[in-house]
Amino acid sequence: MKFRFSSMRTGAIALFSGAMLLTMSACNKDNDNVNNPDIPVAGLMAFNLAPDVSSAGVALNGNNAVSNLPYGNFTGGYVAVYTGDRAIESYNAASGARLAAGTYNFADSGYYSLFVVGTNNNYSNVVVKDELNALTANGTAYVRYINAIPDSSQPNVTIGSGAAQPAAYKSVSTFTSVPAGPVAISVSNGGTISANRTIDLEANKVYTVLLSGQPTTGSSTPVEIKFISNGTIDATTGKSASGTARSVN
Repeated sequence: MKFRFSSMRTGAIALFSGAMLLTMSACNKDNDNVNNPDIPVAGLMAFNLAPDVSSAGVALNGNNAVSNLPYGNFTGGYVAVYTGDRAIESYNAASGARLAAGTYNFADSGYYSLFVVGTNNNYSNVVVKDELNALTANGTAYVRYINAIPDSSQPNVTIGSGAAQPAAYKSVSTFTSVPAGPVAISVSNGGTISANRTIDLEANKVYTVLLSGQPTTGSSTPVEIKFISNGTIDATTGKSASGTARSVN
């Protein structure tokens, strides 16, 4: 089922897509939102994972879509954006300086994630399509990760009882079924990158694990493992998300 813009400028826009129900935050007048319920839209979730950018923003075709996103924060939900080829520019919200730019094609009713990554004036916008429609409510959780640690090594990432996987910088894994309950997650290159934690996964929820931080001794933004929930797989209910930026877990 396709989703459309709400005719209201404020409030939440519900997204219905097969067995997945999420909540997409409405945009303000500076964003892509319009008062036309028949205009196709996509959902975009944005993350600031650039450790030396205290606050980032994202513009689409020159229009502000996300502003004042602190490091380690995300939009809190899927923001409604126009479809088609869109020019994407991330910028430093404090100085206005461009961080990275490119173009991406957003499909009607698609879900997407944009990760702003990098450090020391070398930044990238990593955009991926979130293949939520392919997931089914089977009692397990679904987990993926992004390696946003700016380093040339390929640290090994381990989730639960799964085999260690080498993860190149800026790589995003696919959503993988993982038993619900406590799961141990680790990332290590045997040297400057080493972090681990255990998180509790809920059945039928979808998660993104964020591997980020500076792999240098004494860094004010050390390597760490955080996570967010993209939503819940359910035919009738879903995870409600705030339209304001918030910290990840």
